[in-house]
Amino acid sequence: MSIAFLDPGNLEGDLQAGAIAGYSLLWLLMWATGMGLLIQLLSARVGVATGKHLSELCREEYNKWTGLLLWFMAEVALIGADIQEVIGSAIAIQILSNGVIPIWVGVVITASDCFMFLLLENYGVRNLEAVFAVLISTMGLSFAWMFADAQPSGKELLIGLLVPKLSSRTIRQAVGVVGCVIMPHNVFLHSALVQSRKIDPTKKGRVQEAINYYTIESSIALFVSFMINLCVTTVFAKGFYNTKQANTIGLVNAGQYLEKKYGGGFMPVLYIWGIGLLAAGQSSTITGTYAGQFIMGGFLNLRLKKWLRALITRSCAIVPTMIVAVVFNKSEASLDVLNEWLNVLQSIQIPFALIPLLTLVSKEEIMGVFKIGPTLEKAAWSVAGLVMVINGYLLLDFFVAEVNGFLFGSLAVTCTAAYVAFILYLIHHGNCLPSTLFSHIVNKGYAYIGK
Repeated sequence: MSIAFLDPGNLEGDLQAGAIAGYSLLWLLMWATGMGLLIQLLSARVGVATGKHLSELCREEYNKWTGLLLWFMAEVALIGADIQEVIGSAIAIQILSNGVIPIWVGVVITASDCFMFLLLENYGVRNLEAVFAVLISTMGLSFAWMFADAQPSGKELLIGLLVPKLSSRTIRQAVGVVGCVIMPHNVFLHSALVQSRKIDPTKKGRVQEAINYYTIESSIALFVSFMINLCVTTVFAKGFYNTKQANTIGLVNAGQYLEKKYGGGFMPVLYIWGIGLLAAGQSSTITGTYAGQFIMGGFLNLRLKKWLRALITRSCAIVPTMIVAVVFNKSEASLDVLNEWLNVLQSIQIPFALIPLLTLVSKEEIMGVFKIGPTLEKAAWSVAGLVMVINGYLLLDFFVAEVNGFLFGSLAVTCTAAYVAFILYLIHHGNCLPSTLFSHIVNKGYAYIGK
């Protein structure tokens, strides 16, 4: 679950936040991780209390066409995330091979993790967890080494964590920090991961015990991921804040910038970065394969053999990734543009994971006595609303900058109207928004669209 907080897309957001905003957004990174933890705990709660994962419950809760549309949105989000993750791994392979292996070949190599995943799964979920622990440890050691090498200011780090600070110059990076925290496929995945422990949903004491332990487990996992993100952000804050290179650093050229800034030494920082990036990319692509199985199997009620289901879900992601790698592997700028589009693509999908989750976890007929209380419900909807508003800002900012021409503009407006209408439908269908001004506005808006 914590891998979604450490994928190459997040690492790029971290390094850009550090290079452009310095230490000033560390407080936001901490609070955003806390918001992500809340959403993941609700996902785990649904899985433990019902004995089913989120995509299965969505299939049962919504009508056929709504369920199919939610599945399509989840698959699109997964493909977008997978493209970033696979290309991140391919960049790492290119770094570690001294540029001998091009990015498109790295994509092919990374795609083979599907078969490694199948092999590991045959040995049981505990062995799979052990592999993830090794990959996360590799990331932790790599980025901690970089942190020790860079020696960022402890005083500025502490001020950045404790003193909220935001300026118009860093608003885009702030939006990116929050927007990258909640990954749609990860919300679906966590509710399925908890099924690996055999818990009888009819035994309330056992269910509550499991929820308590998952809370501890998830908190520790996300604390580790927060520390890794913190290391990446502070290294780039120390090295590139207020420099000419700050606005040009991305995942593709970060290694070269680090090498110029911090040099070689016993272990060149370029290769340390490459090892950490490779561990992040490999672990997140395996996570994507795992999530894809549950999303497709749950929404479509497929009962296929594991190897066939993994092959289908992997192909859905790898084929577009191969095309993208060949088309966009012309310059660093083109890959940066691609990353912006992929961030927008995933931002669009966030409501279609959060709204069903909050709808289901608030229903007594589904959750029984484990339905969340009014205080937690309001907190969860507030977090969801905040994330959706922030991502809405990101979308607006992006479209204002990128959408040109009457035809393209008309198409964007039409799609936006349909998108908002579907969100309002999902909220109205659940009929479980807390009694707030936000819910009043949403219900009025839905009634207006219905006319």
